[in-house]
Amino acid sequence: MENKETLKEYMLKEIEIIQDVIKRMAFNSFLIKGWAITLVVVTLLLKGTGHQVWIAFIPLLVFWFLDAYFLWQERMYRKLYDWVINNRLETEECLFDMNAYRFKNTVQSRIRIMFSITLGWFYGSIAVLIVIYSVFLFLVQKGGC
Repeated sequence: MENKETLKEYMLKEIEIIQDVIKRMAFNSFLIKGWAITLVVVTLLLKGTGHQVWIAFIPLLVFWFLDAYFLWQERMYRKLYDWVINNRLETEECLFDMNAYRFKNTVQSRIRIMFSITLGWFYGSIAVLIVIYSVFLFLVQKGGC
């Protein structure tokens, strides 16, 4: 019986640690979205030729991939959380093992996550706005205004 109580204490501590990691991943995702918008706007404000607008796609794509990477890791840690909840009271296997990569085959790939509804709409809408802005600049320059 004492072993079950010890495992229960371990489980509670493990859950707390995993929840902290998941919170950090979610906060990283939030920060990345803010930096993506900031750097895209900054690159669009740079004066130059109409082709310079396409430079805005560089930070967009980099931050889109980074956001998908953190969401991918967050999903793996959620799988680890579920595993600990379901198995910790039965075994000491992988005790305090925070390596969530053992669940990487059970979550979607980073590319699929990039084009998930939440990330796809967020970054896709920014990409559409960049294209519309570049077409607008092209038409203004061609019209001589």
